[in-house]
Parts: sequence; C-alpha cells; structure tokens
Amino acid sequence: MACFDGVGLHALAERLGTPLNVYSAGAIRRRIGELQDALAGLDAGICFAVKANPNLAILQLMAQAGVGADIVSAGELRRALNAGMPADRIVFSGVGKSGEEIAEALRVGIARFNVESLDELHTLQRLAKAQDVVARAAVRINPDVDARTHAKISTGKSENKFGVSIAEARDWFAARQALSHVQLDGLHVHIGSQILTLEPFRLAFERVAAFWRELERAGHPIRSIDLGGGLGVCYRAGEDRPLRAADYAGLVREALGDYRGRLLFEPGRYLVAEAGVLLTRVLRIKEGSERRFLVLDAAMNDLQRPSLYDAWHDIVPVSPGTRPAATYDVVGPVCETGDTFARARVLPECAPGDLLAIQGTGAYGASMASTYNSRPLAAEALLDGGRYALIRRRQTLEEMVAGEQPAHDWATP
Repeated sequence: MACFDGVGLHALAERLGTPLNVYSAGAIRRRIGELQDALAGLDAGICFAVKANPNLAILQLMAQAGVGADIVSAGELRRALNAGMPADRIVFSGVGKSGEEIAEALRVGIARFNVESLDELHTLQRLAKAQDVVARAAVRINPDVDARTHAKISTGKSENKFGVSIAEARDWFAARQALSHVQLDGLHVHIGSQILTLEPFRLAFERVAAFWRELERAGHPIRSIDLGGGLGVCYRAGEDRPLRAADYAGLVREALGDYRGRLLFEPGRYLVAEAGVLLTRVLRIKEGSERRFLVLDAAMNDLQRPSLYDAWHDIVPVSPGTRPAATYDVVGPVCETGDTFARARVLPECAPGDLLAIQGTGAYGASMASTYNSRPLAAEALLDGGRYALIRRRQTLEEMVAGEQPAHDWATP
C-alpha cells in the first residue's frame, strides 16, 4: 500500500518519521455515511465512543458529520466539547464515574447518563439536587448475552462488571418517583466489541425490547434506548467478515420497529479502526536458534492490542514489488516477551530500513499507547485526498518527563 488516501506513505514517513499513526479522513467519513444511511428514517443519534480514538482532529471530523460522543471520563468530556460536539449530543457511560466527573457533566448539561449501579444512581440524584438540575438517565442493562468475542472485550455477560440485571432495573423504575432530580426514562445495552455476527445483537435487542414493553405497560415511559456499539471490523483480510451496516439496521428495525422514542448508537472501532495504519521501519532481522525475528521500531507501547488480546493485525510492506516469502516473529524493541505483533507470520522478505504498515490501527492504537521503556508517544497524521496534517507531534523526552521532579519538597499529610 504505497498510497493511503492519496498520500504517498514513503514520503510521509521520511517527513514525519516512524513509528507514525496515520488516519484517512475519507475512510472515516465514508464509514459514518454508511451508518447514517442505514439508520435513515429512524429517530437515531450516533455517539462516537471517544475511547477508540480521542484525537481532537478525529473528534472534529465526527462533529462536522453530526456525530456526538459517548464518553467515559471527564477528560473525554472536555475533548468532545473542545472539538465542537454539543453537550446535548454527549452521553456518559462507564462503571466508575466519580462524583467530580458527574458534577462536571451536569454543569455542562450533557444529554444523558448511562447508570451502572444503584450507588451511582443515588450519587447522580444527590449531585443533581445540589445543582438544582434534573439529570436524564438510562439504566444499563446486562442482558447476559455472549457476544462471541474476546473475553476481555465482552461486556454483556452476567459475570462482567458492566450494567445491572433486568430484575434490579425493574426495582429502580418501581422506585423512580423518589428521584426528585433524576429523570429515569432510558435503557442502555452494550454487550461487547468486535462482534461479527448478528445473533448476539439479536438476543440483546430482543431482551431490551421486551423489557421496554414491560416498563411501558407498567406506566414507565422510555424516551430513549441506547443500543451501544460493538460492530466489528476486518483485522484479518479474507477471514474477518464484518456485518453490513444495512443488515445491522435491519435487525434494529425488526426488534424495535414499533418504538417511537430516540435510539442511540455508540460505535467506536467501527468508524475508525480500518481508517488507520501504523507506519514502522524494520530495524533488523535477528536469526534465533528456533525462530526468525523481524525487529521493528514500533513496539507494544505504540500498539497494545496484540500483546493485550493476542489480536491479529495485517502487516504489509509499503514498497510495491514481488519478493520471496519469509516467516517471521514480528516484534518490537521493548524489553518484554509480550512485545510481539505477530508469530510465525508469512511476509515478503524484509531488510533493515524497509517501511511496513500495520493495518487496522485507527481504534485503540494511539489511544492506548504509553511511554513504557521511556519511549516517546508516536506522532499522528490525518490524510485527506492527497494532503496531510500533523495532528499530534511526536513527543519529546523533555515533554515526557515534564511533570517529574526530584524529591526535595518533603511534607507530611
């Protein structure tokens, strides 16, 4: 892939260095458009899961397309607002919202809180009362559905930390009149990420739809149903077969076609993953006694998914041309055995200095990066029809250590 969104990757890497996170604005806009078109005719709002890629330039693209934000921290709230996303298009999810974060979200007037525990509901009531405002809230249902994805990104089974059972949620609604400053009028479900089949969605949506109808019959109006995210993408060409947006939307209409309230969706990975690549150069080939190692200048601190989830990412040479095949363990320079992008991966034969592209890194790449081994955070660039913009400069050592200082100002609590 010598070019990406009309930009030559060799020239870009020469100009900006490697490792380098690169995103295609055109690919992001197309994916947003596909989902918006599929949901046309529904009272639907799309709230991008900021955790997938929180770069301000990416969030500005979302805002320009009419997309809101699904946030899980005050930091993400501020990023979304700074990018131009209106507060009334922001929903606050997450099992561990602090009192300070809830108070800040109340002050700016976000659209809705997705509440995950009774303690959080009581905290929201107390803080909303202190500000003399009424918070709009949805209860996050844990439907006990197996998303058939990696265990570490499954969120809808009973043993997961997220949401509450339908039985507990039923009790919340029965007692909602006691909530003077919380309007509990929504449902929320999110069963996991990287889902490649319709069946888990079908089970979850059917259970939420049945509960909505039960609540309406009991006199509890439900003005919003948040169906979460989870749509998978293609990480492994020829094997991963993502769902079509039209098929997903068809399932939504099948399960909730008679619902007349607002439907919310929280895609993250689906909108940005395939729009990103991580450019990296080969440092050397190391011949081990049992394996051949391809050592890159990118590492697990730049892209954690392979070490964290054993995730597959396609890796391709940027240079065109035919070369004999070779088998490598593709690794980085970090001092961890887990710093491995691929094992026994068959690639065109590589040489030191070759430029490679690790694909599908637009989601949970830079957003999960760290400075482990005192490696600076990589630069990020946005491409758009033959032009590029640097949207995060490469971190310097001085910036990395700016908050550190010698222990000379001692104090006692």
